[in-house]
Amino acid sequence: MDIINLLFGKPLSNETLGEQRLAKYKALPVFSSDALSSVAYATEEILHVLVLAGIAAMSLCLPIAIAICLLIGILAISYRQTIFAYPNGGGAFTVARENLGEGAGLIAAAALLIDYVLTVAVSVTAGIRAVVSAFPSLYNHSVILSLVAVAIIAIMNLRGVRESATAFAFPTYAFIFLILILIGVGSYGVMTGHIPPHHIPGYQPHLSDLVQPVAILLILRAFSAGCTAMTGIECVANGVPVFEKPESRNAARTLVMLATLLIIMFFGVTYLADHLMLVPQDKESILSQIARKVFGGEGILYYALQFSTMAILLLAANTAFAGFPRLASILAEKKYLPKQLTSLGDRLSFSNGIVLLAVVSSALITIFHGKTHLLIPLYAVGVFTAFSLSQLGMVSHWFRKKTQRWRIKAFINGLGFVATTVALAVIIESKLVEGAWLVVICVPVLLMGFYKIHHHYRVVDNELSMTTRQANEYLDKISGIKPKVILPVSRIHRGTLAALNFAKGVSDDVTAVVVALDPAKIRKLESEWKNLNIQVPLVVLESPYRAAIDPLKKFIRQQDNREPERGLCMLVFPQAIPTRWWHDMLHNQRSLFLKASLMFNRKHKGGTRVFVDVPYQLER
Repeated sequence: MDIINLLFGKPLSNETLGEQRLAKYKALPVFSSDALSSVAYATEEILHVLVLAGIAAMSLCLPIAIAICLLIGILAISYRQTIFAYPNGGGAFTVARENLGEGAGLIAAAALLIDYVLTVAVSVTAGIRAVVSAFPSLYNHSVILSLVAVAIIAIMNLRGVRESATAFAFPTYAFIFLILILIGVGSYGVMTGHIPPHHIPGYQPHLSDLVQPVAILLILRAFSAGCTAMTGIECVANGVPVFEKPESRNAARTLVMLATLLIIMFFGVTYLADHLMLVPQDKESILSQIARKVFGGEGILYYALQFSTMAILLLAANTAFAGFPRLASILAEKKYLPKQLTSLGDRLSFSNGIVLLAVVSSALITIFHGKTHLLIPLYAVGVFTAFSLSQLGMVSHWFRKKTQRWRIKAFINGLGFVATTVALAVIIESKLVEGAWLVVICVPVLLMGFYKIHHHYRVVDNELSMTTRQANEYLDKISGIKPKVILPVSRIHRGTLAALNFAKGVSDDVTAVVVALDPAKIRKLESEWKNLNIQVPLVVLESPYRAAIDPLKKFIRQQDNREPERGLCMLVFPQAIPTRWWHDMLHNQRSLFLKASLMFNRKHKGGTRVFVDVPYQLER
């Protein structure tokens, strides 16, 4: 337990739950690292598309960035209204469900869950790529480094919200500070001519060199690639209850700070990349190329920026680790996901959701070999689906509530809906063949899973529930009935005698049973049984194929059918408990398989099967 406490911290009492609140300066790194970290790769993704049409197309980069900045502003204003309208958390699931219906809410939830997983995968692999760019010798270890990073972030979140916020504050603010310095120094150098553009011999870009239909298609595709800069904006609205009081006002101010910083940083980096005429390279990111030119080679500021870029990209995954478990717990409370996801761990965090996200994102990183460029096409489809449904839900909200200035508010959210829906259509069209089809398929599959789980819980609740009269009738029916007990044995030892003594205390109808796999051992067992004068019948089952489970199951079914009014047989298993954890793999496997086989036997619907393990503690 000392190791567990060292990794995850000592358990917190329920009384401290209300103390796990975030001030604005701590909330900013927790909820904004996803959006701000996209500065490291959003501009590069735009250029990756434009460069396919040649250098002439690169001049489109800045106008596309301006359009994306306008969309960021629209979203920020729209979600600011959501924060005040839903002070208990205005996630897309909640807003869409309350205003558009259950189905729309579940679509939004499915899209967000997928996007959270992709946020972790993309952010972590991009962060490791930043390090690999500075130290190429680590390239072959990218996947392992990414998996280790996911594990570390998961452990930090398992320690609790406040500690993770404290740990993530410095890297986030360091990244913001260094990017602003980069933009300031770089812009001054570009305007004064001290930082010359990258020289491309014999070519000057002109937009007129592009065929108009090709230019339009490129703009759309490049715009969809750059929209990755907007993922994460909604997380502030999701996490309003985590802020210090007054929650809504503090969350709204944090959102404004986030949007302002994101616009300045994204546009500034794109401005420098455009004016320095930089081209994407396999072994070095655009941000790294800008830093080399602005900071003059590989000095302290260059490496500081690279490491802070790595840090915030890794910590961007924390936005997903903050949002995924909360959304999963809400869905679990509504019985659309397993109930285990509602449980708070010892550190008052949604431990099961954190572990689930870490496992799924790690699998995704492994499948795609830790390559960010392969994961990017999957990105943004889910989050823009949630954006659109959330904004449409808010329009419906204002029309229903008709609060003060509701028409203006509805217009703002309506504008957000139109903008995000157009962006979603562009993203799906441009990224469908590049991998977005996988997300388009996953959303309905996950939606189907929600309904299946919900149906199962409803059926179970209906079957287990009963009226007071039905409960009394059932208790009268089973009153005084002694169970039929079966005791599987292999040989006589201390554990067998302890289990036998327990079984005789439960019922007078006890039968010991053994499968005859070795005739010599069976004769020895029968002789010992007789010599000890054990007043319990020992039944020997023949097994011509040397299989133990099937003969036992057949015998148990026969005993179940004997006096069926007494119910199904109770099974009592002698169990040896070793002193070391790995010793347990060497014992009790046959009883485990037998219990699993009988537990899921559909032939006994509506029946009750009792399994009892009687443990005997080994001394060594």
